[in-house]
Amino acid sequence: MLKKDKTPPKVYISVDMEGITDVINWGETEEKGHDYRRYRESMTLEANAAVEGALEAGAKIVVVRDAHGNANNLIPEKLHEAALLIRGWSGGPLMMMEGLDESFDAAVFIGYHAKAGSRDAVLHHTMTGRLTELILNDQAVPELGLNAAIAGNYGVPVVFVSGDRALIDQAKELLGQREYVIVKEGIGTAARNIHPHLSQRFIEEGVKKAVRQRDRFEPFILRPPYTIQLRFIAERDAQKAALIPGSKRTDNLTVKFSSADFMDMLKFFYLAIH
Repeated sequence: MLKKDKTPPKVYISVDMEGITDVINWGETEEKGHDYRRYRESMTLEANAAVEGALEAGAKIVVVRDAHGNANNLIPEKLHEAALLIRGWSGGPLMMMEGLDESFDAAVFIGYHAKAGSRDAVLHHTMTGRLTELILNDQAVPELGLNAAIAGNYGVPVVFVSGDRALIDQAKELLGQREYVIVKEGIGTAARNIHPHLSQRFIEEGVKKAVRQRDRFEPFILRPPYTIQLRFIAERDAQKAALIPGSKRTDNLTVKFSSADFMDMLKFFYLAIH
């Protein structure tokens, strides 16, 4: 059973960029790319909508994690002043979930995208351009799956997800009933987008509802032994990952690691992709 109390909720918001409204190509997500400045503002606005929804649901502490690229995309002075912002990479294994712990009551994912190789998915990939597949306990997952498992390891449920339709379909299959907002739908490498103002409104309303009803949602918890398989594009990357103690190379492109300790599995993943 989930614990229930009347204390104000503490909410963690992880914000990626490829699943933000109207973002359709890599140049819009990279620091030196065309229109990057415009879309980092869009990213900030959707993060703000999530923060506002959490506050309306009674949250007193809201932490926002910039989880894209160099982790310095959200514009601090334009971010909701009630939010605490985590920028940059620490060098630790929590990565897109840096700063999360068991003190949080709910996790929110904004601007997420589908796993590598997904059909009609906007800017699909899995953590890095070097992977074609990430498998957790025999289930292929998008990076959302790993991040949800990190939250689950701390007993924190993912209550809300926004992104493109392909991502939401994958999230529903993995997490089941949550609050979701589809901001765009892939058409090959193009996308059909809703208006940014609608995205922000739907995100605010969805997060508000999700945080208020957080006790309805169970954490996504993997069961030990924790097994992760990484399938790389390049054989050289697989060879490098296979040097990590405890790992096993199962074919020329795939490396497997199992442990009874969740954090050991996560540390392997971090080292394998860096």
